[in-house]
Amino acid sequence: MISHLTHNRIDKEKWDKCIKTAFNGMVYAYSWYLDIVAGEWEALIENDYDKVFPLTGNKKAGFHYLFQPPFTQQLGVFSRSLLTEEKVMEFLNAIPKKYKFVEINLNMFNKTNLSKFRVEPWVTYQLDLIKTYEGISNNYSENLGRNLKKANNAGLTTGKNVKPDDIILLFRENRGKGLKHLSEDDYKKLKRLIYMAMYKGIAQTYGVFDETNMLCAGAVFMKSHQKQIFLFSGANETARKNNAMALLIDGFIREYAHQTLTLDFEGSNDPGLARFYSHFGSKKCFYYHLTIDHLPLPVSLLLKLKKIIRGK
Repeated sequence: MISHLTHNRIDKEKWDKCIKTAFNGMVYAYSWYLDIVAGEWEALIENDYDKVFPLTGNKKAGFHYLFQPPFTQQLGVFSRSLLTEEKVMEFLNAIPKKYKFVEINLNMFNKTNLSKFRVEPWVTYQLDLIKTYEGISNNYSENLGRNLKKANNAGLTTGKNVKPDDIILLFRENRGKGLKHLSEDDYKKLKRLIYMAMYKGIAQTYGVFDETNMLCAGAVFMKSHQKQIFLFSGANETARKNNAMALLIDGFIREYAHQTLTLDFEGSNDPGLARFYSHFGSKKCFYYHLTIDHLPLPVSLLLKLKKIIRGK
């Protein structure tokens, strides 16, 4: 039986045990992670936390809605046992009716009836690290090989334990300037998230420094469920010219190669980023972006118009 629990009724110890032992568990679904990025999230629970589904909701203009929290690529149904399409559908049908609009990402193991819900396949790129570094790098593209050679000749140096604040600032002063969807509050959440993960021993920061020892590229990786997730990165113009990010990722692969790990680039629907990730020999994987719209027609049309204007 599937039950709906408000935030204060969720047994977080049982919740986290389910996520830890779920065959499709992900770091994004741990209670501490959701507490940071989604505040007073609610949940759907089957039996004694055998299967769980976080409901990351909010309220605006009098309407309750579910949204995909920042810095969480995938959520959806997590289970200790095999998940069928019928079971996923059962959870989706159990979403409380108070949520008039739903726009969330399910995880790679959540299959749905495409005819009943509006779903769109989104892309992520993953690289198996079980081979030796030589075995992995042999599958690099020729273009990546040239870029790494250029980076190695540019006088760049790499290092670990870069301050998360510096990586976030690097992003904000460069690519972040053109992004409107990340608010000041989102950046504060990101900072808390990284420091909490570092405290738990599952996050590692890396940086690339130019000839003047200035940080030009940085990245945060988070380890969970036999995966290393490329969670966040920042780079400036020097990094772009000298292919510093390619050098950083190559160094990370060199360090973790020949282990039973998968590097999850967190994918991208952006063709340029997708092409960059694919140069490392990573494979394209898919998960579903789900939309359910029960808003009154005028409100629904206004929402769609805003998305068109923003180019979403």
